[in-house]
Amino acid sequence: MPEHDLRLELLQAWLQEQLLNLFQRNAWGDVPAGTLTAASSDASFRRYFRWQAGERSFVVMDAPPPQENCAPFVAIDHLLASAGVHVPTIHAQDLARGFLLLGDLGHQTYLDIINPENADGLFADAIDALLALQRLPLDAALPSYDDALLRRELELFPEWYVGRELGVSLSAEQQASWQRVSQLLIDSALAQPKVLVHRDYMPRNLMHSAPNPGVLDFQDAVYGPVTYDITCLFKDAFLSWPQARVEGWLGDYWEKARVAGIPVQAEFEAFHRASDLMGVQRHLKVIGIFARICHRDGKPRYLSDVPRFFAYIDEVIVRRPELAELGSLIAQLQAGR
Repeated sequence: MPEHDLRLELLQAWLQEQLLNLFQRNAWGDVPAGTLTAASSDASFRRYFRWQAGERSFVVMDAPPPQENCAPFVAIDHLLASAGVHVPTIHAQDLARGFLLLGDLGHQTYLDIINPENADGLFADAIDALLALQRLPLDAALPSYDDALLRRELELFPEWYVGRELGVSLSAEQQASWQRVSQLLIDSALAQPKVLVHRDYMPRNLMHSAPNPGVLDFQDAVYGPVTYDITCLFKDAFLSWPQARVEGWLGDYWEKARVAGIPVQAEFEAFHRASDLMGVQRHLKVIGIFARICHRDGKPRYLSDVPRFFAYIDEVIVRRPELAELGSLIAQLQAGR
């Protein structure tokens, strides 16, 4: 932790006050001397600390305004909990300063422990939790994954990856090609049935816990395409799986979703195509985000995962001829590197 960290000092003072209140409310006795250690940070401005004393452990979120806003996290936490999704209990909050005191869902993410042998069981649990999330009625005050949001996300690719990372500008012909591809991906997404979408439902944000999984990082949830989260789960930023296994897991989800009354596509091939195109939209967005994090925020480490996303896109282009124009555009950009 930084030697002179004013926010950390403010957070520690707030934490001591909240722990005192929490221990008094629950008749746990005096607050013991605990340790506060860095738990994690992510690609945003948020960071997390773990307070631990004996068997008691809590997580403290530091989400500095104006860059971050805790209110969506709090609202969606309550929403998901109402559906039986295992999310952190919010013990205390200071939205004005961006501090939350949360229950601790454990030390191990899916990303930490998943392997070819245990993946079936872990993903089965993740699918069940996702179905609970998707069964929620569409009546909360959440934004929609609309044309404007989908297009804004896609434009991160030419703006930050092509323009800043590659240092080139698209020609008029390439720009026209890009717009046609973008429209294809947007039309496919908007044609899908809508459910609650987590937007980052991936192993890094799923905790190995009881009940399993614990779900984190849901504050950007929207109402949007039914294939979004399940595609995100299996085509992760940090690990890849053989296509045969991914298709098997997608099939498992599709069958369970139909039984659960989730509005998935009636035919698996239509569902699979929608998942493929949804994935490409997300992968292009993430490539742009990783370039932005490097060039705007000074965090270059995420760029090392960009080849994984191009591999995901290439895999889809092979079986989806309607994306041949995207394949040609990417080939031109890579040839010019």
